Amino acid sequence: MASVDVRKVFKRFGSVEVVHGIDVTIEEGSFVVLLGPSGCGKSTLLRMIAGLEEITSGEIAIGGKVVNNVPPKDRDIAMVFQNYALYPHMKVYDNMAFGLKLRGAEKATIDQKVRQAATILNLTEYLDRFPRQLSGGQRQRVAMGRAIVRDPQVFLFDEPLSNLDAKLRVQMRTEIRELHQRLKSTSVYVTHDQIEAMTMADKIVVMRDGHIEQSGAPLEVYDRPNNLFVAGFIGSPAMNLVEGTVKRANGATQVVTADGVSLPAGANAVAAEGSKVIYGIRPDHIALANGGASLDVEVAVVEPTGAETLVVGKLGKTDIQAAFRERHAFKPGQRVPMTPMLDKVHLFDAGSGRRLG
Repeated sequence: MASVDVRKVFKRFGSVEVVHGIDVTIEEGSFVVLLGPSGCGKSTLLRMIAGLEEITSGEIAIGGKVVNNVPPKDRDIAMVFQNYALYPHMKVYDNMAFGLKLRGAEKATIDQKVRQAATILNLTEYLDRFPRQLSGGQRQRVAMGRAIVRDPQVFLFDEPLSNLDAKLRVQMRTEIRELHQRLKSTSVYVTHDQIEAMTMADKIVVMRDGHIEQSGAPLEVYDRPNNLFVAGFIGSPAMNLVEGTVKRANGATQVVTADGVSLPAGANAVAAEGSKVIYGIRPDHIALANGGASLDVEVAVVEPTGAETLVVGKLGKTDIQAAFRERHAFKPGQRVPMTPMLDKVHLFDAGSGRRLG
């Protein structure tokens, strides 16, 4: 195990700068997810850590040693790719053993490490099969096994679940997380899937356009997004974001939309009177009103998922979503009184997008 330190790293392709001075520390033994939309620079950053892309400027250190000029094979890292990259003419055993054979490891050592990894990954009965005889999930486990036998300081995962179906992705998420807990290995994992990030990471690094927008524990990022991008990107269904103007009356703060709807923000909201803001509330932080002031939401679409019911409706001219764990028989066109949980309301500056307070 080793820590990974990325210090003011830039990457340019010709005159185009795609990574802009990234600073991030990946602690020894942690599972860190680089999360963001396509083109945000997360895979480029991972490839620079691996040594597969040259750094334009800055430093990357693994275990305290700067590795800018160290070739990939000497960085003591192992990478698991999206497309498995297995040798189709080799059986599972030989695919997993190949890297050790290239390094000249003794036959007994190779056998011991391959069989140990196969046991960890439930691959023992498949060691004599070819990749074409395996399912997608089994092939991905073989790819992970090939990384495990090397006993690297750092595991790098480049969207390893993208080719799997939905059910298998859930299963493999659990398997990768259990593997990390067993090996206590330093792991860096790239994905655009925020559900993967939330369920697997010790720390999420949210990226956009080559910059880090926010990093922290999953629930910290979910509960206190730094800006509008993070607020809208993290969470499924996405946070409701409504434009309005701050009004204060009788010690309470409200955000009034262009069509006159007043949204309660709580007495402790940090926003100046008359300022333009974006009011944020997650669908699961909206409840049915039980008397008192409420929001009059007209139901447009009801989406029952089994575990919860998602209601898409209109609040004035604004679209809004609410998620309920209870089962309600809402109908399109029905008007339903709802109320936001005031301690879960977020206010963002309309100009900069930064969180207020």
